[in-house]
Formats: sequence, structure tokens, C-alpha cells
Amino acid sequence: MDNTNKDITKAAKPSPQKFYDFYLDEHQNMACRRLHFAGSSFRLLGLAKSVKTRSPKPLIKGIAAGYACAWVSHFFFEKNKPASFKFPLKSFASDFRMYSDVLRGNLSLKNRKYDKPRKG
Repeated sequence: MDNTNKDITKAAKPSPQKFYDFYLDEHQNMACRRLHFAGSSFRLLGLAKSVKTRSPKPLIKGIAAGYACAWVSHFFFEKNKPASFKFPLKSFASDFRMYSDVLRGNLSLKNRKYDKPRKG
């Protein structure tokens, strides 16, 4: 991680791209990325089931499972504090951006050497 991304936590309003660059730097460990991907999948499955059943319970369970996966991944694998503690909305959005980047093949869940170079 470069020093400019470390300073993002001190910035009052980092730009979306700068925050996402910081966010990706905080997700270098493959176990962390995999757990985040699983957590985002739980959130989406909860949302789908909530729409289908017209009940908020599956969504709440999906969100709880998603955050549990993310926080375990940070505390036990990445060994850092989740960005959601300081930037909850930007982190939530960046998590789905990261999820999308994995689905589109821009980020790997196997090895960082397969990540495509970041644009921005």
C-alpha cells in the first residue's frame, strides 16, 4: 500500500476512486477477498429472498452474514480494521464494486498476480 492510500482515513471526503483504491489495498489477502465475495453473495441472496417472500428477515440475515464474513476476514486474515468502521456507506458501495470486479475478471480470488491493472 502506498502512503497516499493510508492518508485516505484522514481525509474528510475522499473521492470515490481514491477510496476504492484504498479499499482494494485493504483487501490483498485472498482469504479476505473470498470471504468478502461470499458475504456479498449472502447479502444478494437475502435481498432476493426478501423480495420473493415479501419479508425483511432474509435481507437482515443476509446483511448480518455478509458483515460477519467481512469482519472475520479482516481480523483473522487481513489483520486490519474494516473500513466500514469509519466509512460505512463508501465501504458498502466499494464492497459491491469489488464483487463486480471479481465477476468481470478484473480481480482474482486465486492470486493477486491475476488482477488486472487499475484504471483511474
